[in-house]
Amino acid sequence: MSYLLPALASRRYLITVWPWRAVAYLVSTVPLSMVLGGTLSLFALPVYAVVRDAVDGKPITAVKAYLVLVSVVFAGLIGVPAAIFLAAVERRRLAMIDDRPVAAHRNRVLQVLYLLFLAVVVPFAYFAYALLALLAVSFIASPFVVHPPGMALGVTEVHTVRETIPYAIAGVLMLPVLLYVAGMFGAVQGMVTRALLTGDGSAELREVSRSRARLVDAYEAERRRIERDLHDGAQHRLTSLTLQIGLARLDVPADSPAAAPLAQAHEQAKQLMVVLRDLVVGIRPQSLTDLGLPGALRELADQSAIPVHLVTDVGRLPERVEGAAYFAVSEALANVAKHAGATRIDLSVTRRGRLLAVEVRDDGRGGADPARGTGLVGLADRVGAVGGRLLLSSPVGGPTLVRVELPCE
Repeated sequence: MSYLLPALASRRYLITVWPWRAVAYLVSTVPLSMVLGGTLSLFALPVYAVVRDAVDGKPITAVKAYLVLVSVVFAGLIGVPAAIFLAAVERRRLAMIDDRPVAAHRNRVLQVLYLLFLAVVVPFAYFAYALLALLAVSFIASPFVVHPPGMALGVTEVHTVRETIPYAIAGVLMLPVLLYVAGMFGAVQGMVTRALLTGDGSAELREVSRSRARLVDAYEAERRRIERDLHDGAQHRLTSLTLQIGLARLDVPADSPAAAPLAQAHEQAKQLMVVLRDLVVGIRPQSLTDLGLPGALRELADQSAIPVHLVTDVGRLPERVEGAAYFAVSEALANVAKHAGATRIDLSVTRRGRLLAVEVRDDGRGGADPARGTGLVGLADRVGAVGGRLLLSSPVGGPTLVRVELPCE
């Protein structure tokens, strides 16, 4: 258990460290609450006096009005800085009863509300607890301090040691109750502290998600630029060079010393064209740009060595979603061809609301394990970069199902 509230529900609560952590938390709260409550009382007294005069129908003097103005101004000037400082202190003190990480936020209104909670609500609750604790101590100590003509215990009086015994027993029995009450007070105060002074990290996570989306968009834009430069620049020039070498071969006699080097250069140029074309496709296939995801997947399925049955009902999608889905399918098909020993692949791409689901199912041997370097870890990372997730089912003997879910806003 990492914080006080679930510890209270444990039967072993009293023999753990949590009751004493709760007591230490409450005790350390007392001076803060007293200072805040006393200061707030000083500011509230002039306001109380003016309100009382108004209720009683008495005229409000200039001195009282001036004191109210000064109190309000000073409360405004020191209230917010005090609330900010108090919030920082309380987030640190929260570790006394709560080991969970704390994500701070800077909502000034909530910080001021917590200051008022500590200055107004906490003193009354702690006062009631102090009375209960004092009563328990009085009961326990009564056999040792009773003397004629007697002493008061609560609403009754005792005169002899024998009469104090039941109260002493009751006082001892109250001790575990006091520890539980201390735990409840501490847990409630901790919940209020966490609710008003800490965040759940959602703002930071949203900013991380937005930052990741911006990085993915920038990465996709850079991929498109590189693909365009290679396709429109280097690839066209290489094609022209290959044609020129081919024409030169036609003008050179077969028995010429230059014929063999030209033929070798021509073959190397053609091989380089294939390599460059594969490189361009690996960056972003032209079919994906021209035809969208369904057309690009049909082309990918036609090129597969294993028959692929494609079912899809999607249209054009955001570029980063199309790219992630395409490369996920490409990697999955490559994995099936290399490792599965399958004879059939079922490929399904569907969109339901804001979720794009891609499923690749094969009838192979199964047993796919990301730890064995089958490319699934890289695939999961690629999918995660756009906020998606990868699910895998691959029992030994098959079938294997790879499901990719992508957010599609």
